[in-house]
Amino acid sequence: MPLSPLRAFLCLALSGALACGNAAGEPADANILARIGDTEVKLQDVRAAFGDLEPRDQVAMARDPALLNQAVRSLLIQRIVLKEALSRKWDQQPSVVAQLQRLRESAISESYLREASKPPEGYPSVSELQSAYDAGKAGLFVPRQFRLSQIFIALPKDAGKGMVEKVQSRIGGIRKQLLQPNADFAMIARAESEEKESAGRGGEIGWLTEAQIQPELRAQVITLATNAISDPIRLNDGWHILRCLEVKDGYTPSLNEVRDRIVQQLRAERSRANREAYLATLLQENPVSINQLALSKLLNKVEK
Repeated sequence: MPLSPLRAFLCLALSGALACGNAAGEPADANILARIGDTEVKLQDVRAAFGDLEPRDQVAMARDPALLNQAVRSLLIQRIVLKEALSRKWDQQPSVVAQLQRLRESAISESYLREASKPPEGYPSVSELQSAYDAGKAGLFVPRQFRLSQIFIALPKDAGKGMVEKVQSRIGGIRKQLLQPNADFAMIARAESEEKESAGRGGEIGWLTEAQIQPELRAQVITLATNAISDPIRLNDGWHILRCLEVKDGYTPSLNEVRDRIVQQLRAERSRANREAYLATLLQENPVSINQLALSKLLNKVEK
């Protein structure tokens, strides 16, 4: 059975903790994710801290080990600061006591309101889901996409004549290499391209839709067959030579492909509507009365 995003997140965290413990040569405690001195972050701490994340944030956290690592690190740092503050009885400062009371009241009311606004478990129904899919089908269209590689040679727009001629000569040499039988575009890109990130991947940029490709480049890209190479193209930043690795025609995803996204969207919309309706009912039952004169005096004091 696939792991839920949050369980995947926790498993990743646990794996990292075990790796760190083994690397340090210490007995790995499956319940401890991180430690500095005698300050620890445990698995249940992470569950408590991240259990209320939005589903998309849980997914992002589960898929990004660096983000996960930073989150656990931040929680550990918070624990260290808290320990220091408590040792100095900072929580007993009158201003802190008042702030904690405000935070407590806010957390209670927000948690209650979130629960009161939650849509029923069965929402949306199959028919409601289908209706939402049909109504938004046009907006789900995924345009044609191209998986591209590039060789980039920088040349500033205001470059002098000597630099222009030097770069043009270099581009001509690269072009000759690419025209050789069995030329290896990826190898040439690694050796020649000045866009280091893509050069490290053999020039590969990844998938781009037509709209994401600059117009000057798009004009050639859309004419390229699979594995074909463009002529050198001059832009303001320099010269680009592109290779089309793969093309995906535009398509509209099926309901099954976007089901989770639509369910999440519909539930969020219903939750917001429930929240507004609940608050409106509360205000009807408990009319608000504000002393505008006293409020204006308070504002005047603040401005002064």
